[in-house]
Amino acid sequence: MANPELSRNIINRVGLYALGCLLLVGTFLALSLVVAKLADGAGVPRLTFLMVAVAGAGIVLTAITALQRQPISLTRRTLEYAIVSGALFALPNALGFLAVRHVGAGFVSLSFAFPILITWLLAVLLSLERLRTLRLLGVLLGLSGGLLLAAAKAGGVDGSQGWVVLVLAMPVVIALGNIYRTLRWPSGAAPVFLAALMMLGGALALLPFALLFEPGQMQALFESASAIRLLLVEVAVFSVLYLFYFVLQKLAGPVYLSQIGTVAALVGTLIAVFTLGEALPPNLGLAGILVALGTILFHRGARAASTRYIKSGDTV
Repeated sequence: MANPELSRNIINRVGLYALGCLLLVGTFLALSLVVAKLADGAGVPRLTFLMVAVAGAGIVLTAITALQRQPISLTRRTLEYAIVSGALFALPNALGFLAVRHVGAGFVSLSFAFPILITWLLAVLLSLERLRTLRLLGVLLGLSGGLLLAAAKAGGVDGSQGWVVLVLAMPVVIALGNIYRTLRWPSGAAPVFLAALMMLGGALALLPFALLFEPGQMQALFESASAIRLLLVEVAVFSVLYLFYFVLQKLAGPVYLSQIGTVAALVGTLIAVFTLGEALPPNLGLAGILVALGTILFHRGARAASTRYIKSGDTV
């Protein structure tokens, strides 16, 4: 018979790992948008910048896979995973990189507060999650905080309502990606290898758009020292972000993972205000309290759901 005390200790320890990954990934997600804003200000081609940064991160993660002597298996399943997860990753990121000029890094960051509800609803519909009242309340509180900030920000964006609508469509694609990566996770594949596959697949998905909208602009990416520095920073940010992104997904599942949006929303808003000089959104304090309360309630209601992943025997 299993030792109940030992089981609780394991669950608590993995829960702390998951929370640490959540805070790290959410913060780095916000940082990636800030770097995009700085790159746009430096005049670099945005889609080309994103494509090269994603490809660079994919190469770094592939090297880490090899150094860790993790299996690198290119099968029909893993190639499908690379293409589909890469496309579902590339589309919202491309929208975010293009929209940041029009609506600001703060508003794009706020859009990442919304995938949690969509992911949770999809998980419930697909029987990946049970309907839990406390968890639903936490999701709704966090979402209400994000909506409060988004509504205030959208009202202050003159002449860019079309970009606002596109940015608010991003969470749907992100939620689909969260569910897909869980349902189609190749058996025995390490998180770092799958992160590398997604990044390389994402770079491939971005290539035709970069060629169509920014033809012949690759050279402009390497013409200034500041652009190269920003590119190297974005490669590093993406490498850390998506390595721990997949670790978190394997630890705790797609709904827990989607909480990174609430972290990114608050961190991104604060960075945009205090570093990039964007206007302070109205009701920021109230929205922060709602998001914090929602996250606390979600964590309390998530323990049983997270245990399902922890007891599965997977290691990271």
